[in-house]
Amino acid sequence: MMDLLQSIIPTVLFYSAPLILTALGGVFSERSGVVNIGLEGLMVMGAFVGIVFNLAFADVFGAWTPWLSIIVAALVSAAFSIIHAVASVSLQANQVVSGVAINMLALGIGIYLTKVWYGKGQTDMVQQPFYTQDLGFLANIPIIGPIFFQGIYVTSYVAIILAFVAWYVLYKTPFGLRLRAVGEHPMAADTNGISVTKMRYIAVLLSGALGGLGGSVFALTIVSNFSHSTIVGQGFMALAAVIFGKWHPLGAMGAALFFGFAQSLSVVGGSVPILQDIPEVFLLIAPYVLTILALAGFIGRAEAPRANGVPYIKGSR
Repeated sequence: MMDLLQSIIPTVLFYSAPLILTALGGVFSERSGVVNIGLEGLMVMGAFVGIVFNLAFADVFGAWTPWLSIIVAALVSAAFSIIHAVASVSLQANQVVSGVAINMLALGIGIYLTKVWYGKGQTDMVQQPFYTQDLGFLANIPIIGPIFFQGIYVTSYVAIILAFVAWYVLYKTPFGLRLRAVGEHPMAADTNGISVTKMRYIAVLLSGALGGLGGSVFALTIVSNFSHSTIVGQGFMALAAVIFGKWHPLGAMGAALFFGFAQSLSVVGGSVPILQDIPEVFLLIAPYVLTILALAGFIGRAEAPRANGVPYIKGSR
């Protein structure tokens, strides 16, 4: 049993980390009242930038390259998300259509530049990805050390820590109160001197940064290169985690862990006796089936922020 847990839990954590990070971005955006269907595109942009930066500067920064790569990816994806902010907040465009456009645009830019720069449909494999490691003295703790802290990606715990940071920011700080206010009742927030436009722009930029962070972490831990199939549905799983987690950072983290477990089944299924006789194709589609089932049984009971998806025009009633 210990060996089984030691093989399953690290795999679940590293598949969950990109989903947690991206879902947190979705929580910030939707808590402010801006629907962000474009999480998939933000992950694609983050994965592309993270891989390209890593390939270009691996010889310069050495072991620091993957960390710098995800930071640059977060910044570029935040800048990219301005398109969604301008369309949704300033121009009062349909937020779902804007998000879909982000998804299409990000993939198109990534594939086109990959073809131009590398002369083929995918980049080279990076030489400085993230590697698994033991987490210091924590790895030596009896029983839980080998399960949770040996052979783990540090990014898995970075994502979990950021989930608690996001919870604190949203629910324990004046900034979080203002952001939730513009998502629940923007007119009342505006009356009290809170800039609805400013708060929604900040939320969408945070969403872009966290989505880019999630995409780059996925690329630098799981696939190690970029192509049209690097990000295939993870952004939509993160969006499902936002809804399944009731637009709460810790709820989204829990949902992302659940979907991460579903993704890990195709990897660890061979070592789980009850799953050994199940055809691999069923394990591969399990994350998507479980996502649909979770939303089908839950989405009607989940209550979104009241102004979510509703453009705010100053002075309107």
